[in-house]
Amino acid sequence: MATIRNDITIDAPADAVWDALRDFQAVHRRVAPGFLTDSQPDGESVRVVHFANGTTARETLVSSDDERRRLVYAIIGGRAAHYNASVQVIAEDAGRCRVEWLIDLMPNEFADYVRGQTRLAVGDMQRTMGRVS
Repeated sequence: MATIRNDITIDAPADAVWDALRDFQAVHRRVAPGFLTDSQPDGESVRVVHFANGTTARETLVSSDDERRRLVYAIIGGRAAHYNASVQVIAEDAGRCRVEWLIDLMPNEFADYVRGQTRLAVGDMQRTMGRVS
């Protein structure tokens, strides 16, 4: 199993960034609107996200913890045999926070592709959520 870790500094308060991240059905508008082109609800805790590269994924919300500012989701189906991710917002000071995004996936052969995609997503997240207050 491969693990991909992204530590992202966001120039915005932790509560504001968490408010955007926890809005599971609005990820394409509030978190990564350039990396994602759309997100459609498929029930209360499932979304189908459309990526700028033309791919889609069906993501299921596993848990959302407001106290720890932590969200966990999984991709079920598709090319990966296993895909589970967590996103946690950690306050650094009044106007800045850190987002820790961990992804576990199998098979390992998908790691380079997913790592490259997350690099694109991270830049978009910093631009988008760095504007929230």
